[in-house]
Amino acid sequence: MSVYELPLFPLNTVLFPGMPLQLHIFEDRYKKMINLCLERSIPFGVVLIDRGSEAYGSLAEPKDIGCTAQIIETQPLTDGRMNIVALGQERFRTIMVDRRKALYLNGIIELFPLQDANKDAVMQAGDRLKPWLKKYLEVLTTTGGVDLEVPQIPGDPQALAYLAAIALQVPNREKQEFLSIETTSHLLIRLLDGYQREVAILKALQANPDTQKIGSFSIN
Repeated sequence: MSVYELPLFPLNTVLFPGMPLQLHIFEDRYKKMINLCLERSIPFGVVLIDRGSEAYGSLAEPKDIGCTAQIIETQPLTDGRMNIVALGQERFRTIMVDRRKALYLNGIIELFPLQDANKDAVMQAGDRLKPWLKKYLEVLTTTGGVDLEVPQIPGDPQALAYLAAIALQVPNREKQEFLSIETTSHLLIRLLDGYQREVAILKALQANPDTQKIGSFSIN
């Protein structure tokens, strides 16, 4: 598999293929990085922060598995700041992090696509997950205080897996575990466990009218 260099953007976000990402770019180091991506029409890599912070200070320590992000919209602001919208494209594994440029991280990466060794197992796992994804979205819309746009459920198992990973409201630690899974069938099975758990929790909250309502939520 080909290996190449990619500018890295450590964030407190786990990005998946097909997921939109809105960012406000205000630090000089990331202004330079994003301008380079725009000039060369190249993506950057989004990696979850393992240790450190998003803004200012020393460069954060990122997780090894991330997702490439292609910039699709830009809004220039004053002082070189900008708002951007990027779209998650492909998973990757970081082989080495290069800190020599000091301004921002560069990674030597290789793409890390989901594997599909057993097509029948993948289809079966997807068929089991679909009703739970629909049920989860339906429960969210009836818990109160939720602004939810229900998407079309894709038939392709990989697209289904990524949509389900994006939609499930769990901590970044668990999202990162999903991103790091090697096969589509394993990811679908893990997501099924997560959806069954979260539906049970939401129904328990629904049965208790004194429980605090869930905040607004929207799938883009």
